[in-house]
Amino acid sequence: MKASETLLLIEDDASLRTLLQEELALDGYRMLVAANSAEGAAMALVEAPDLVISDLRLPDGDGLDVLRKLQAEGQVVPFVIITAFGTVDQAVDALQAGADDFLTKPLSTEHLRLKVRRLLAHAALSHELARYRSASGAPANLGLVGESAAMDRLRREIRQVARSEASVLINGESGTGKELVARAIHRESERRDGPFIPVNCAGIPPELMESEFFGHEAGAFTGARQARKGLFAEASGGTLLLDEIGEMPLALQAKLLRVLQEGQVKPVGAEREEPVDVRIVAATHVDLMQAVRQGEFREDLYYRLETLMLTVPPLRERGDDVELLAMHFLRQSADRHRRGFMRLGEATLKTLADYPFPGNVRELASAMERAVTFCDGEVVQPEHLPARIRKRQASLPGQGWPGVAGGIQEEPTASWPTLETLQQQYVRQVMDRVDGNKRRAAQILGINRRTLYRWLEQQDEAG
Repeated sequence: MKASETLLLIEDDASLRTLLQEELALDGYRMLVAANSAEGAAMALVEAPDLVISDLRLPDGDGLDVLRKLQAEGQVVPFVIITAFGTVDQAVDALQAGADDFLTKPLSTEHLRLKVRRLLAHAALSHELARYRSASGAPANLGLVGESAAMDRLRREIRQVARSEASVLINGESGTGKELVARAIHRESERRDGPFIPVNCAGIPPELMESEFFGHEAGAFTGARQARKGLFAEASGGTLLLDEIGEMPLALQAKLLRVLQEGQVKPVGAEREEPVDVRIVAATHVDLMQAVRQGEFREDLYYRLETLMLTVPPLRERGDDVELLAMHFLRQSADRHRRGFMRLGEATLKTLADYPFPGNVRELASAMERAVTFCDGEVVQPEHLPARIRKRQASLPGQGWPGVAGGIQEEPTASWPTLETLQQQYVRQVMDRVDGNKRRAAQILGINRRTLYRWLEQQDEAG
């Protein structure tokens, strides 16, 4: 994630302060820390942070004191209150005072990170609304959830190709969101006020394709009682998405190529061609070049389409986007089912991070829908996920049990390692394998970050 925002963390618990500081710094934020309300308020007034996270109970007051001082100075900044003694009344008081969120301990760092991202994104949208095209109403992320480098690159490419009128070819595995990309191209283009019409080429019987795409005259064939406009005419002035274009018959491919070259269509039964003004965006999950070699796709049409080609990354290559998307779909599903606040447990986040998602974003959305259906509480646990996801076991390849190579032998008990020693060795081994990434190490160990920090501190004291 590329972040330049400054966060102020006010927390008197040194261990928790260090944990949250390091976790949020991993997302690229510039971190400021304070241990009491006076120090925090002074720092906030001087540094003007983009977001403040404050404990409610502080040695010299409470977090709401800092919020009131900022409000008195006219500083409007997203403000998150955290506390170990949360009650409904306190939450109501905090929100009425102007806090944007109220979180209780034990704190899920994953949940906090997502809250911070959401609040910063909302603040940026409010502050920079004039930068966005009012006609399109598209947010800065183009309607594509994700902050990975792969998604940043895709959004840049979408904006670039949207400036052109040329046809676009979108490649990507099934379930990656190719139609969302096509819609984003349309919204960013000069055709945004025109229609966007998606059509799945695999869902139209071959014998009806020509009529569906180009239209027909009355009496052109049995059952054609009246003339009908085709999809090209309906999309005139806008964008036509040809999804699964690899399923289009070769005969129709030739006619599509002519439309792209001449800008005209000939309805079935008509004597003359009619002009159409439409931009073609094609999408496919198959290798069209391979289809060309096998004689299943026209080479000239392929080269006409691939001039502007985008590739939508599979979910397994998008890193922490899995968490963002999971929370996004969880909120959507919870809203549809009229459920209250729901979150993902630590073990659930680890399970999702370790799963390769062959069905990509569509599979993740389906998993969150199932989780909301089967979860009776507010915390989604691994058992609420589909069996194929929860049964996948994450492991470190090629490693035996640390300190006990070959298992415990028949040796004097005095030579056997203690459980504490085994734990220390295993934690060190995991930390080495993940290059010191505490967040990933905690996921592998199945513990939260505070527990990992405590173990590491104990090792340092013992060493």
